[in-house]
Amino acid sequence: MRTAFTADQIRAAERELMARLPDGTLMQRAASGLAAACAGLLGKVYGSRVALLVGSGDNGGDALYAGARLARRGARVEAVLAGGRTHEAGLEALLLAGGRVAGAEAVGRADLIVDGLLGIGASGALREPYRELVRAANAAAAPTVAVDVPSGVDASSGRVEGAAVEARLTVTMGARKTGLLVDPGAALAGEVELVDIGLGPFLPDPDVAGLSRADVAALLPRPAAESDKYRRGVVGVVAGSDQYTGAAVLAVGGALLAGAGMVRYAGPGEPVAQVRAHWPEAVITELDRPSLDGVGRVQAWVIGPGLGTGEWARELLAQVLASDVPVLIDADGLTVVARERALLGRTAPVLVTPHAGELSRLTGAGRDEIEADRLAHARGAAAELGATVLLKGSTTVVAEQGRPVRVNGTGTPWLATGGTGDVLSGVAGALLAQGLGTYDAGSCGAYLHGLAGRIAASGAPLHAAGVAAAVPEAIREVGRPTRVHR
Repeated sequence: MRTAFTADQIRAAERELMARLPDGTLMQRAASGLAAACAGLLGKVYGSRVALLVGSGDNGGDALYAGARLARRGARVEAVLAGGRTHEAGLEALLLAGGRVAGAEAVGRADLIVDGLLGIGASGALREPYRELVRAANAAAAPTVAVDVPSGVDASSGRVEGAAVEARLTVTMGARKTGLLVDPGAALAGEVELVDIGLGPFLPDPDVAGLSRADVAALLPRPAAESDKYRRGVVGVVAGSDQYTGAAVLAVGGALLAGAGMVRYAGPGEPVAQVRAHWPEAVITELDRPSLDGVGRVQAWVIGPGLGTGEWARELLAQVLASDVPVLIDADGLTVVARERALLGRTAPVLVTPHAGELSRLTGAGRDEIEADRLAHARGAAAELGATVLLKGSTTVVAEQGRPVRVNGTGTPWLATGGTGDVLSGVAGALLAQGLGTYDAGSCGAYLHGLAGRIAASGAPLHAAGVAAAVPEAIREVGRPTRVHR
């Protein structure tokens, strides 16, 4: 499992470790790892030009010491000193190794730029001269390596206010920072390389976590020899309308292809005909009034995609939420809940799967505010709604009170197309019916959905039905043994 920590958590761990080590040991460990990563990106160190953007904090010291190591290997290293003060010992080491101090013009002639401007304690918009140096680095042809986090990215949240470094590689020390896993910060970090400086024993419980393939493989339900369709999970799907028939087809398909033993679908005539044509294995109840009395027993419900937001939808949602099984609410169901929050007053688990606009309706926060700080708003919504919140978007996060927020590491921008969220609802609903809790079902569902999106896209546009069709391959991929290279 990938774990990440806030700036305060990292600094507290560093203080404990530094109290046990000679002065400067941690910085030398960090500089060694940073220099090795820079050398790897350069390929050939001797004769290359390296520009160091040096702030007044420890990140500037890391950059200077790493620059000294590169200079001793024959690189032409120039330091642009941006802070009001400079790490004196680091600057002395660089000059003794043959490096020199230069102006901002060094950025334009570099083969590699090292961003050591701001560390993990910085927040808010950049000021000059940092802002201008960041813009110069982003405009340069050379790649940028960020030290710990790209300058301009809030290490604890991923927030970005104004200019920020667009890194090819971020070399982060001791442990991943939360802002490297969550957009918009994650989108600016590039590849993230972790340098072990010995913080592990001093770190608390993580702020956020991300499931690995092995984690998902361990959590996914697998049929046993004695399994039958009922033991494998029966999921009820209430979705679609005469206007939005496709939502029902996609949600049912996601549930079936994610391994549900049986899908019971309930809806009006038009979507019923479409579901019957696409998924003959689904057990279908055609509704002529908003009553689920004849649907039969289920182990979880999925409700909302394409359902509409009128009295029909409200009555069906009320019946589903009156049950004693886990419920996943998506799309139109969330709009109904936003109007009548009292519907969520139940003891059984609820998983809501909004995008930022739907979460805005649920909580009253602005959509742009939510996009700027996805972690805080997902956490706040989980506490406010008393539900597990799967916030969809460029970084999908799953929040539940009292647990680290899970950040999904799979997916592709091609998933930003109509209907893919309906597939996700079906996938996560199937996992709920198979016995996973809302936290694990949301996390594993997002992982499989993102992986299926990658498989379906393969670098080209996709459509929602293609994502559903790729879900079995995503499950197979998760279950394959990891190849060990010797």
